[in-house]
Amino acid sequence: MSSRSIEVLRLGQRFVRDDRTLTHLCLVSRALGAESIYLEDAEKKVTGTLEEVNKTWGGDFKAILGVPWRKVIRGAKEEGRIVVHLTMYGVPIQDVAEKLRGLDKILLVVGGPKVPGKVYHEADYNVSVTSQPHSEIAALAIALHEIQSGEELKRTFRKSRLRILPSARGKRVVEN
Repeated sequence: MSSRSIEVLRLGQRFVRDDRTLTHLCLVSRALGAESIYLEDAEKKVTGTLEEVNKTWGGDFKAILGVPWRKVIRGAKEEGRIVVHLTMYGVPIQDVAEKLRGLDKILLVVGGPKVPGKVYHEADYNVSVTSQPHSEIAALAIALHEIQSGEELKRTFRKSRLRILPSARGKRVVEN
């Protein structure tokens, strides 16, 4: 696997309505190769869910709560990360995918409620997976897949309690 480091920042939170969306953003980030996700406003139970997933399925993915988005972006830039804002108003991902594949440190920014205009200016890239309304979960999954050229699908997770054995029919789960 590559030594690429990808983190995710989720902007905003619509309480109650977004709990499931937030959990799915975390699970997609984890499963498809990100190291962590920053959640400015989120319930503490999200981190508990991720700790359970890590214990059961492996890995050490982290949710970092309560850091303001400006501070996350500033810190990312200070450590040499390229900030990629996923938005339906950006340039098509297929036009920048090759450049993004060459980057070692990336912060992917996904929005929930209305994204502040300043984010568009602070991002190094404003990228769309489609110029139609869609889910931020879908945008994140497609972006992670494109940036890693599908290599994330071959990833294995260390320290798992359970492991799925691929099967054409039925479920095959074994304990490690």
